[in-house]
Amino acid sequence: MLLTGGLKSLLPHVLRRIIRCNRLSVSNTSGMAEGYKQANVVILHKSLADDFEKFCHANDGPLPLLYRSQPGDWKCPSLSGDSDIRTDCLQYRKYEHGACTGTLKSLKEYSEQLKDMVTFYLGCSFSFEKAVQKAGIPIRNVEQKCNVSMYKTTVPCYSISMFHCNLVVTMRPIPESKLGAAVLATSELKEAHGAPIHIGDPGLLGIRDLSKPDYGDPVHLHPGDIPVFWACGVTGVEAIINCRASLAFTHSPGCMFITDLKNDNVRSLGGVPQVHCISQDPLHFSIVSAEAAQKIKTLETLIGIDPGERGIRHLQRQGELLRACLAMSHAGSVLITTGFPTHFTHQPPEENDGPPGALAIAAVLQALEKQVAIVTDQRAMDLNKKIIEEAVQLGILKKPIPLLSYQRESADSALMFLCENGNPGRPRFDHLVAIERAGMAADGNYYNARKVNIKHLVDPIDELFLAAQTIPGVTTTGVGDGGNELGMGKVKDAVKKYIKNGDVIACDVEADFTVVAGVSNWGGYAIACALHVLRCCETHDRYLRRAVGFPRAPCKGLWLPALPSVAKEEKLLKTLVQLGVRSGKTASLEMEVDGLPFYNTHSHMIEKLL
Repeated sequence: MLLTGGLKSLLPHVLRRIIRCNRLSVSNTSGMAEGYKQANVVILHKSLADDFEKFCHANDGPLPLLYRSQPGDWKCPSLSGDSDIRTDCLQYRKYEHGACTGTLKSLKEYSEQLKDMVTFYLGCSFSFEKAVQKAGIPIRNVEQKCNVSMYKTTVPCYSISMFHCNLVVTMRPIPESKLGAAVLATSELKEAHGAPIHIGDPGLLGIRDLSKPDYGDPVHLHPGDIPVFWACGVTGVEAIINCRASLAFTHSPGCMFITDLKNDNVRSLGGVPQVHCISQDPLHFSIVSAEAAQKIKTLETLIGIDPGERGIRHLQRQGELLRACLAMSHAGSVLITTGFPTHFTHQPPEENDGPPGALAIAAVLQALEKQVAIVTDQRAMDLNKKIIEEAVQLGILKKPIPLLSYQRESADSALMFLCENGNPGRPRFDHLVAIERAGMAADGNYYNARKVNIKHLVDPIDELFLAAQTIPGVTTTGVGDGGNELGMGKVKDAVKKYIKNGDVIACDVEADFTVVAGVSNWGGYAIACALHVLRCCETHDRYLRRAVGFPRAPCKGLWLPALPSVAKEEKLLKTLVQLGVRSGKTASLEMEVDGLPFYNTHSHMIEKLL
């Protein structure tokens, strides 16, 4: 019997010959024939073959189809010159009516049945191991001399006819400093499953315990390692089980068919990918193309000008817009709050910076088919109801948004508001956004820029953001232009140092992400545009859908109308003026926001962002 030493350098045809003679004392093919493609194998009756091929094309992340044989053809000339699928896998599994009824070293005794069966060769992540190692990244399961860990997830694949199942993934521990390199090394190897489909907490895939894989062996994580998950061809095995075919064969997980093809023929999946952390609890990273990230960085730069010369450049943190929008892109339900009653001697006291930006965000979230709600002060409910109704009439929103209010009635009021029955494990919202919303200062009061306490006009919506910090999976964004807005606690030291009256007015409540703009509305417009950029990013789209189902081709007829436009924002501002909502700096009922004219200032910013 041959042991594992030197197997990584043997040529594929030599390894197949050794496997055919049953002369290997190993349990899997990980690390063998480095640099050559390995394949998962599914063999089923010819009557099922067409539907299974469609299933593969509909879920090409886990099931990248390398070759489909003719019925009864035991060879695969485009993958190897001398192979015989009946003998050239280390081990096979036999399935009857969805149940595994045996493991086999050879299929030769089933040669008669195989005459009416079709073999599918599907890409395997073992194929990218050499590329990962060349990038200086350890392959822990190879180090630990064991099979890779494979897990069933709760992510449904796209169903075709009788083929349906949840996604199966492999997990490889990757040092956090090497995450970007691992994604880059695998992203173009589409026939080996391409880039990861999840980085971070396994619970987000429905995996409860990494020490108990459904297939393969448990792999130990070193300190500093992050669990990284790739789509896995064993998904095909699950599909075979669920279709309950009278007879089917597969490779045993980890016991791949080794081809003669090298991993030279890379195929771009939409630009160089970047990895960004969007949550610490649970730990969650997202992926986006460098091109999309650069566009969003440009948006962030555009809104960062300081027309009021307040000193906001000292508050800005690069990359916050991107991370905030990545978090919103992953969210299913978003709660937005706005409203700054700076004009306490007028009725209504609200300023017109905030609501337009909030509605711009809400409009794009609606177009992305996410759940959206707005929470505001109880005294301002009627005003906001009218604004939302007008926004629908103007075509800004495609439908009305639920309007909520929050009052503190008990110590757990915020938790009860954010979660079903106050259960942190069942949050109603995944992300909270505050845009130009009065924020609580360190002394518990709320101040406008002139240091006037307006606490009597502000409901304690800050408590929702404080409670969100205790709820796993709920992230927050604050958008502001002066440092006294909800969420700006993240930059409060800079506010106190550089902003006029900052030592008194600085908001003390932090958001996970802080978007600082010359005018808060601009921050809302930039978020809307950035969400659109992410939606059109192939790399990010694939990660969002876990590489199952079909790519979501940009539907410009749905998304572009949702973006802010000069015409829509002009009409909305006119509506706010008619409702008595004033400019923040001057209290003027004119076509201006924060003392800056709509025409040639705000209109130009909207055009630049678009």
